[in-house]
Amino acid sequence: MFGKRTAQQIEKASSSSAARKPAPQSPGKKVMAPPKVTAVPQNNKPPVTDTKKSAEVVRSDGYFQTKTTIFNALIDTIDLSQLAQLDPESAAEEIRDIVNEIISIKNLQMSIAEQEHLLQDICNDVLGYGPLEPLLARDDIADVMVNGAGRTFIEVNGKIEQTDVRFRDNAQLMNICQRIVSQVGRRVDEASPICDARLPDGSRVNVIAPPLAIDGPALTIRKFKKDKLTMNDLVNFQSISPEGAKVLEIIGASRINTLISGGTGSGKTTLLNCMTSFIEEDERVITCEDAAELQLQQPHVVRLETRPPNLEGQGEVTMRDLVKNCLRMRPERIIVGEVRGPEAFDLLQAMNTGHDGSMGTLHANSPREGLQRVESMITMGGYNLPSKTIREMIVGSIDIVIQAARLRDGSRRITHITEVLGTEGDTIITQDLFVFEITGEDDDGKIIGRHKSTGIARPAFWDRAKYYGKHIELAEALDAAGE
Repeated sequence: MFGKRTAQQIEKASSSSAARKPAPQSPGKKVMAPPKVTAVPQNNKPPVTDTKKSAEVVRSDGYFQTKTTIFNALIDTIDLSQLAQLDPESAAEEIRDIVNEIISIKNLQMSIAEQEHLLQDICNDVLGYGPLEPLLARDDIADVMVNGAGRTFIEVNGKIEQTDVRFRDNAQLMNICQRIVSQVGRRVDEASPICDARLPDGSRVNVIAPPLAIDGPALTIRKFKKDKLTMNDLVNFQSISPEGAKVLEIIGASRINTLISGGTGSGKTTLLNCMTSFIEEDERVITCEDAAELQLQQPHVVRLETRPPNLEGQGEVTMRDLVKNCLRMRPERIIVGEVRGPEAFDLLQAMNTGHDGSMGTLHANSPREGLQRVESMITMGGYNLPSKTIREMIVGSIDIVIQAARLRDGSRRITHITEVLGTEGDTIITQDLFVFEITGEDDDGKIIGRHKSTGIARPAFWDRAKYYGKHIELAEALDAAGE
């Protein structure tokens, strides 16, 4: 096998830190960090087996000490330059073979299960994202929150729980953070301690490093499910009623300008993904995001992503720059991942100039508050416009506000489907088509409720639905909801 030594050499390497095959270094200095991300392509990482079980194994302090000892001996023994030339599966096999020899030579007493978990952990350290691998492979986890090397939390079914996953030290955690952000051409260090990035599957990543993070690097990952959710899935999860889902389908297909409002973790991006599934395949769609995470399935999609400034403070590309540039790219729909600043003005302009069916999300706790936030964001851009003019622009651009909420039991529901009708004086007039009504909770603390139609039989977008031949379906859905 490549880069491997005899048993005597392995024994010598694992017992003496001076026995290094790379360039000479000071005696006693340990090589603790795994190879850089360039060693093996991250998008072809070897699969992690039995991930849910391995993530739940209780690992003692002795386990971590043994793992550190074996890992250091592995780094002393293996030739990383040759490892980088192998495909991920072959590299993983070589690593496992060498680790098995080290365990045998050092006469470590381990059960078969412990040895298998150790082998998998070390492969993850060298080739992947280390202790994060089992968590990233689980499809039931929505968020991974790493608060320094010693504490890792996850969100499962809307509830946060602590895991036994931990890193050797903050240096290993920082190394993994750098691997993640380097894949999208970004960097995180003391000079640039805050970074937004994404994983290859689109999962959103935020890193904040020392000196801003006092107790070590803080890594937050908003995971996406491997199987993209559909509107039918939301119905099955009782996030929306079947009739409400049909109305949302008609809204998406009839090119009605839509704003999705909600708090953090309420499912805004998931709902936006579901809404975009009703876009016709012959439409040209352009998406603008801070970190590309939308998963549109149409063939004619252009994805744009903002760029932070470099160390000299140059080269920044803001969301507003992207939205402005969209207008020169002949879009039919513009999808903004999250509206959070002056780009709100440009999005409204786009909605008002022939780009019907454009969509975006923002943080707000109610539809009316969402409209107020749009007004505030336009004001932030320095536009010297009267409030009445801004509100008339909002009314002329946004047709529907969909409110998503995360309830206290961790469930996510669509609580309002609201139309924007017009202005009366200085007030924006809205009307609810559907609302979620809480009726109680069961013995397990789960909230019980129902999506209720407000009885509007002919919404303001009726003519638009009729133009696209959807008015009969709309009438049937509203009638069914009113029964």
